[in-house]
Amino acid sequence: MKRNLVEHLKKYHFEWKHLAILFMVLIFFQIIVSYINKISLHQLIEQTETWYKLDSAEKIANLTSTSLELLMETNPTKKKYSAEQRQELIQAFNIIFSQQILQQNILEACLLGQRNGRYYAIDNGQDLFDLFYEGNPKDFQSDDRHKHAVELYKQMESDIRQKEQIISLEENQVYKVFVPFVPRGEYFGALYMQLKPDLGFITSQITTNYDEIALIFSALILFGLLAMFYISAYTVRERDEAQQLLFKEREKYIKEHIAHQKEALFTKRIYHTHHKAEKIMGFIKEDLQNLNQENFEKIRLRITKYANFISRVIYDMKWYDPPLQTIRSPIFRTNLNEVIRFLVNSIFQRTSKQTESIRFELLLDEKLPVVQINEFVVWEIIEPILQNAIDHSNVNPLFIKIETAFNDKQSMGLIKICDNGKGILSELLEKDQNGVQRLFLENISTKQESRKTGYGCYLSFQIAQRCGWRVTAENLPSGGACFLIQIPFPNLKNNQTSNH
Repeated sequence: MKRNLVEHLKKYHFEWKHLAILFMVLIFFQIIVSYINKISLHQLIEQTETWYKLDSAEKIANLTSTSLELLMETNPTKKKYSAEQRQELIQAFNIIFSQQILQQNILEACLLGQRNGRYYAIDNGQDLFDLFYEGNPKDFQSDDRHKHAVELYKQMESDIRQKEQIISLEENQVYKVFVPFVPRGEYFGALYMQLKPDLGFITSQITTNYDEIALIFSALILFGLLAMFYISAYTVRERDEAQQLLFKEREKYIKEHIAHQKEALFTKRIYHTHHKAEKIMGFIKEDLQNLNQENFEKIRLRITKYANFISRVIYDMKWYDPPLQTIRSPIFRTNLNEVIRFLVNSIFQRTSKQTESIRFELLLDEKLPVVQINEFVVWEIIEPILQNAIDHSNVNPLFIKIETAFNDKQSMGLIKICDNGKGILSELLEKDQNGVQRLFLENISTKQESRKTGYGCYLSFQIAQRCGWRVTAENLPSGGACFLIQIPFPNLKNNQTSNH
């Protein structure tokens, strides 16, 4: 399984851009995680603060109430006190009240209760002593300092009396706490405290510490990712260098292979034209033997063309790919009709055997313009097609019809070479992925495909491509095969356009 995973990962080629994107995605996710953690921390701090503020407020109020109750328990109300003892007790009550007010977070503190239908708000020792020890309460209702507290107590008195439990209210982070006040087991009222606990310094410390930790953590991750990025980039660079060496080695191998293929192709081309050159040399010898004063000029012209063809064959032996200017150039002015007539009359009708079994019909359009192609290159295109018709027709007599035509509107010339033979196998007319019929592929023969000896049609097709021509083949409905050579004349079309 591990091996399969490794093989699967080898299919992917990681580059700098892939690593950079991965790096940025990780950083982005780290920022998101840090942000979410910070929000969660703030929510936790807020909830903790709420609970702690409430708890601390209730504890302070409860402690104050308990202190007053204990002080009153240790100093009975029915006892007679001297002036000095009375002052000491009042001072003790004042200390309890003042200690709470002096604290920063306590906004209000008083003892709430009612006797004989009157509500009291006591916030000092003198009033407390007068009420409980002297039985001489003052009218505290005229004091507006604790009016809001008295109103709240009136609303909650029944709940406090029945439950005798601490009741807390919260409004804008201000806590209002009511602690039942029951001195010596007798319910009097409630100790009221208004508090606003401030834990901002704790929150600030926690947030600062978290930010420092998050920064350190992010820095560690960042440096870790940078280290990973550097190691990965270094590994990728080494791999790329190895691939470059592999590509260079492969390029060298491919160049050697192409050179070998060109050499093999060159050898085949020489072998293919060698026997044609031998036949032409035979024609030259025969013409020299039959030379006399009457046919001197005719034979001289014919031998000149033969010799030029032999020169072309010898020239082709020097190059894998002949220079393009030796194939087509403005200096060439070749009449296609004349080349066809010469091939038919001076090549294919030279032997008596061929003259008896082969009949040519020429329908040549004299409007066909001259082409800027070497005459003997044209010879190398048309001659293999004619030879193919002769070799593979398997009929007697063989009729070969050669037509030329020119379309003025499309500036397109056409050469049709048709025969009455058995035709071409349908599988050879099929096209490959490049749109080329299999008949024109190397090593494909119309004889027996298993031999892989076909080269004439392939050579004709390749040379035609270099001339800018298009060669196709088809079977005729009446039987036989037909080769079509399409010849574009772009210069004529451009001239027509400019004239318009």
